[in-house]
Amino acid sequence: MPKLEDVAELAGFSPATVSRCLNAPDKVSAAARHKIESAIISLGYVPNAFGRALASHQTNIVGALVPSLSNAMFASGLQAFQETLAVHNLALVLATTGYDLDEEARQVRNLIAQGVSSLLLIGKRRNPKTIDLIEQRGIPYVLSWCFDRQSPQTYVGFDNVLAAQNAAEQVLRFGHHHIGLICGECKNNDRALDRRKGFEAAVTASPTQARLAHMVETDYSLESGRIAFQQLIYKAPETTAILCGNDVLAAGAIMGAREQGLRVPEDISVVGFDDIGLAKILSPALTTVRVPQLRMGQLAAEALIKMRADQAAGTSGTSIELRTEFILRGTLAAPRA
Repeated sequence: MPKLEDVAELAGFSPATVSRCLNAPDKVSAAARHKIESAIISLGYVPNAFGRALASHQTNIVGALVPSLSNAMFASGLQAFQETLAVHNLALVLATTGYDLDEEARQVRNLIAQGVSSLLLIGKRRNPKTIDLIEQRGIPYVLSWCFDRQSPQTYVGFDNVLAAQNAAEQVLRFGHHHIGLICGECKNNDRALDRRKGFEAAVTASPTQARLAHMVETDYSLESGRIAFQQLIYKAPETTAILCGNDVLAAGAIMGAREQGLRVPEDISVVGFDDIGLAKILSPALTTVRVPQLRMGQLAAEALIKMRADQAAGTSGTSIELRTEFILRGTLAAPRA
């Protein structure tokens, strides 16, 4: 098997320079990196990760725990996260939790046993013992897809309450007085709960006669959104606009509206959240809240990389709050007179 010394000889550099290229590529010139990478490919050299880990007391493995991979709400952010890690020769290991706090704790233990040296966690709510374990091991971690200004932990994300409140206020400006909510299940999901709080806060604070007509909690799927729409309209037929916890639920609600013979937005308006690819291809295109997933994934990776370099724990990084954007498309209009 080729050794690091073989790469150094073929590339024309010292073993120390090759090692520096592998461990800190930004400290080596582009020309040198190109020659060393060409030599690595030519020889089929694979660095000994375990040896490097023993020498540096840190592996090149980063773990990410996400609630689900069944829809696209995390996809582009995780891709940006992985691509940023790859530039620094860091590998990503994914695990899912199913919105189960006990399962998240088990997966954290599994990832630590596999040698992860830093972690990306989604959301604020979890078993306190999970954070205790991570911090006892001195593992850097970042919390994302959420934000908490009062927490000493490191966040790279956005304020779900504020984003949802702004979306509801936009709907109210169109003159809607009877607002329905289709939210994700809020148990163990602080993002869903915060979005619901934001929707409710805006409607409650409205100076008009606006009110919440009805609210349905459900899991994230097209079929669940369709059924939730039917339940909501049955309970509150006066509803003129529906705010949804994500774009998948909104797409399902539009399906449900069409089954009831209702036109969107002429008879009822529908608003989503996340601005995944699905939102643009619906007809009409979905009005929604754009979450800066790509930037969030990139900055979360950069925060972890810096914390690893500084050997900082999860409470020692610099939090970054990102802004969402309300995207007006074809599913929101003024209610019929």
